[in-house]
Amino acid sequence: MTVRRDFQEPARCRPDLVIGREELFAGARGQLASGGSVLLHGPAGIGKSTVLRALAEEYGATVRTVLRCSATESESHLPFLALADLLGLVLDEVAGRLPAAQRTALESALTGRGESSLQRDGLALRLAVLSALRALAAHGPVLVVADDLQWLDPASAELLGFAARRLEGTPVQLLCAVRTEGRQSQEYDRHLRACPPGTLAVRLGPLSRTQVAELLDHRGHGCLSRSTVREIHRTSGGNPLFALELGRALADSPTPPRPGEPLPVPTSLRALVLSRLDMLSVEARRTLLVASAGARPTPALLHAAGRENAEAECAQAAELGLLATEPDAPAVRFAHPLISAALYAEAPAHERRAAHAALSTAASDPIERARHLALATTGTDPEVATRLAEAAALARDRGAPSVAAQLGLLAARHTPADGAPSPQERRLTAAEDAITAGEVDLARDIAREVLARATVPADRVRAWMIVIDTAGHTMAEVDAVFPQALADAGDDPRLLALVHYQLAWRALIVEGDFTEAREAAAHAAELAARGEDRRTELLSLAFQAQTETLMGHPEAPRTIKRALKEPQDPRVAWHHNGAGSARFRWLVMGDQLAEARTTVTALLREVRRRGSVESEVHFLRGLAETELRAGHCGRALELARDSLRLARDSGIGETASAMLTSLAEASGGDVDRALALAREAVDHAEEDGDQMYLSRALGALGYAQLVAGDPTGTVRSLRRVRTLELGLGITDPARGRWHGDLAEALVRTGEVAEAQDVIDVSREHALRLGRESVLAVLDRSEALVRAARGDLEAALAQLTSAQERLGKLGYGLEEARAAFALARLQGGPRPGSAVFDEATRMFRRCRALPWLRQVDESPAAAGPEPAPAAPQAPAALLALAAMERQVAALVMEGATNREIAARLFISVKTVEATLTRVYRKLGIRSRVDIVRLAAGHRAP
Repeated sequence: MTVRRDFQEPARCRPDLVIGREELFAGARGQLASGGSVLLHGPAGIGKSTVLRALAEEYGATVRTVLRCSATESESHLPFLALADLLGLVLDEVAGRLPAAQRTALESALTGRGESSLQRDGLALRLAVLSALRALAAHGPVLVVADDLQWLDPASAELLGFAARRLEGTPVQLLCAVRTEGRQSQEYDRHLRACPPGTLAVRLGPLSRTQVAELLDHRGHGCLSRSTVREIHRTSGGNPLFALELGRALADSPTPPRPGEPLPVPTSLRALVLSRLDMLSVEARRTLLVASAGARPTPALLHAAGRENAEAECAQAAELGLLATEPDAPAVRFAHPLISAALYAEAPAHERRAAHAALSTAASDPIERARHLALATTGTDPEVATRLAEAAALARDRGAPSVAAQLGLLAARHTPADGAPSPQERRLTAAEDAITAGEVDLARDIAREVLARATVPADRVRAWMIVIDTAGHTMAEVDAVFPQALADAGDDPRLLALVHYQLAWRALIVEGDFTEAREAAAHAAELAARGEDRRTELLSLAFQAQTETLMGHPEAPRTIKRALKEPQDPRVAWHHNGAGSARFRWLVMGDQLAEARTTVTALLREVRRRGSVESEVHFLRGLAETELRAGHCGRALELARDSLRLARDSGIGETASAMLTSLAEASGGDVDRALALAREAVDHAEEDGDQMYLSRALGALGYAQLVAGDPTGTVRSLRRVRTLELGLGITDPARGRWHGDLAEALVRTGEVAEAQDVIDVSREHALRLGRESVLAVLDRSEALVRAARGDLEAALAQLTSAQERLGKLGYGLEEARAAFALARLQGGPRPGSAVFDEATRMFRRCRALPWLRQVDESPAAAGPEPAPAAPQAPAALLALAAMERQVAALVMEGATNREIAARLFISVKTVEATLTRVYRKLGIRSRVDIVRLAAGHRAP
């Protein structure tokens, strides 16, 4: 496939040039920095030249000489042209240092004034190029940058390869790029053998969907919808050049492609990928058109569609590189998705309709038959619309809501204006399928189109609900919708129930008022029951139950039972806002981890079967949270990362997934990433005005800061959480489980009284609600308070009890944290002793890598010595507070500030602040004076 020059990226290096290539870019940069050479390879348009230029610009600034050449196919027949590009400008610099025969041969080859050739002056030319490079390298490092090696004229390629193989030990490096179609390409092997020994070969593969979206955004095409970007990624195969050309064409197009139709391929790309199409026979070209119109074409399908010589015609196309050759695979597969799209776009409309008409009878799958029938039909047709609606229902049942949405829109297009169901009803059903599939932008566009046309109140209210649903946690942005929806609903209880259900969510997300949210949900349930809308009634009851659970409201168990009462609606039973989800939340907050895991696993399995993206994101988070509570940090991290990837790909639940992934990273992954994700979640929640998730995001940030060794930051973040939850009316400490972390951080910063207050208030609610794991964690934190106040014996006993209870409840990570705190208070001689080994074993079992690092970095402890008894202490020390007396006693023993911090489980800054107070009260200036006080007291 030939890439024309007008398609290649501009020479100027820009920050977005290595989007999606950061890791391989770093590897290539490291190879160059260590003195090695790099060969970039991959298919046309994959970005080799882009990465090569970025590397050359960055690394070229560090070497003395940069030699460049960039070959083209049209010039590849000109001998020594690439060599002239490389050495033409430095010939005068090196000519005087070459032997006469070599200089003559090289000058003749570069200037064309002689009759030099490889056959005539082969050895002299080879040695001349090698000598020239060595002469340049004698004055400093040389970088040879050669793009499109496949187009190098044979003479230059031979000379460059000869020199490259003999440059070992010389500061000459090659940075090259060559086109290859496969990993085992013979061309790639040939070019790699022509590079210096030890050259790093870097293959550039396709970009991910997220990376394509980022690239399009950087190039000014960020206005494209997510569903369009997904189609661009599919059609381009992740090829950045193709993606950019498609994006540019779509951004310039006044009308997007209709449902069921492939993307419009610009003429420029058609010429690029179909350059060999003219070599096909007319009949072979028609066969390929039928294949491009089919979803999964096979030779049998092509035969059934009337293409009698399909095998021979496909073989002809495969020889030209248009089809992939897979002897063991029955499918007819194009060499690249863009070839199929370009072939379809190139065909006249009547030929496309003819292909679809043939496939509408040839396809065995009813969904495919209906789709082809629609694309072969023009105008409205009730029978076609009915078949499409039936196919959409079948796709929905198969767990393919995206396909259902496409078919639903086709059904609406073919439905007459006076049809029943109406075109608007079918559009709204398609929009609801799009929401299920995670294509919220498509759903929003459909709803707005319906609102511009519909006059029926039920259609309008249903469309308003879709607009609100697609806003997600940015509900504040659609505040103006609610009065209009209420006006359209009139006094119809079914329609009012829909609006009040969304008002309940608004009260929670926008206002942060759990009481109002609960009341609105209860009212919506009553209206739905009156209007005999069981689905909305169940959703409202489930929402009421979730709100009551988070509030610690005594009615929560009864409301959950009401939400689970028959008759059930299967669409609600597995929905992430349904009763099953409410029950899961109740179980996980009530320490029933095994049952919670079973429940959420079943829900996740069902939503995956149904293709519900938003519910899948939600339940992946739920399962990750359950595994995290159980201390399975590695598994939790995998699930959380899956949830975050899916959330970012669909644009659904990104804040919540970033928050949960931060918790998982801080427990079992990378603390710096945990901090970044938590701050991202906080920023998004604040931007969205989402009070509910702001407190959760701050809780994740506080925990990450604690693991990172920043207790001051933890206190700052979790104090905000405490204030927010007080305002929200959240009293159940099992909701965010931040209370123990705040108390621990307060102890570390020396604010022991506030730590005890946090524990006392939280314990009261935990006792009322029977939250056993929360009570055990609070006891762990209170033990640290007692240790800080000098009551080490009671602290050790309380920690031992807390550890045992957490172990019995199945909270592996919290149990390990209790063991670690116990080890630090018991003060084994150093990490590696028995008490530290127990904590290490537990953290390792949990795969809690950040906590393992804390054990490894834990300072040496001096052994458990209680604060000296009053009669044995110098009289002046009796006037000190308990913490001050303890710190002073340890100073007398010769402990450093870091050792004191480890013994008392406080920060070094707290030790320093305490010593300042001790100096002031005792009228002394330094820790040496404390030691002197002790020595004076002990002297006879």
